[in-house]
Amino acid sequence: MKLVSTVIVNYRTAQLCIGSLGSLETINNISHETIVIDNASNDGSAEHIEHAIAENSWDKVRTIYSTDNLGFSAGNNIGINATSSEFVVLLNSDTIVRPGAIETLVKTLQDNPQMGMASPRLEWPDGKPQESCFRFHRPINELIRSACTGPITKLFKGYEVPLAVCDEISYPEWTSFACVLIRRQVFEQVGLLDDKFFMYFEDVDFCRRARSAGWPIINNPQARVVHLRGGSSPVKSQAAKKKRLPRYFYESRTRYYYKHFGRSGLLMANLCWHLGAVVGRVRKLVNGSYQPNICEAQWRDIWTNFVHPDAPYIHPDDY
Repeated sequence: MKLVSTVIVNYRTAQLCIGSLGSLETINNISHETIVIDNASNDGSAEHIEHAIAENSWDKVRTIYSTDNLGFSAGNNIGINATSSEFVVLLNSDTIVRPGAIETLVKTLQDNPQMGMASPRLEWPDGKPQESCFRFHRPINELIRSACTGPITKLFKGYEVPLAVCDEISYPEWTSFACVLIRRQVFEQVGLLDDKFFMYFEDVDFCRRARSAGWPIINNPQARVVHLRGGSSPVKSQAAKKKRLPRYFYESRTRYYYKHFGRSGLLMANLCWHLGAVVGRVRKLVNGSYQPNICEAQWRDIWTNFVHPDAPYIHPDDY
């Protein structure tokens, strides 16, 4: 039995995935396998990856073909179910693992048996760090984000979702699943990722469930992983441009708040968002150069699935 299994979900990111696989070849001194889940790319990605595996003699890598693209959670669950190792790494296809990172994460969990997950420092190719550790999303965060105004941010600073990048070991409420090492016992106790999330919020949801079951998270910045971002989803780039976000983002947001805070919590989150949006508009009137932190049609989209918050997502192919 392997000590570590790495699961990578590919959806039309062949070149990125091949680069990520190549970086895993630096793993030494631990028994390791990698499983690539092709999430019904249907664009030749899987064939390109298979060719690279054969060309480079990556004998520790195997590919599983999903017949449907059921999203990030479902894709990872296919890989998790195909493993029996003590530890599972969930790794985005748009990552490059620095030498020694996986070994460091494994040792971190071995040295801290009470911890359920370990995550690395995420960084850009030039070494500049990315935010990768967070507080849980709570309804009040919707006010902070949509207002995007100094006094409100300062007043509720203790509730901001992103945590400052830290050079020391830390214990966040949740961590990015761009790269995370998860103990097998956590899956056995709390189950797999919730595949009713097509994409987004599945990582914070899983971390909430794990912590509730007594499995906290440790972040060790000595393990470093490059995260190129933007491999399979346009959400971050569209949010930066204030463009309209995909429906699945709002479906996941609604499901998350309803699942963990109930209908009243979901309502509170939406009302907090609208209150912040009003603050942002007032600030825009006072300062014409101010750009509100609001995406196109967001005032309407946050109510997606509000009446039926547990409704199945609409597949992006059916939009």
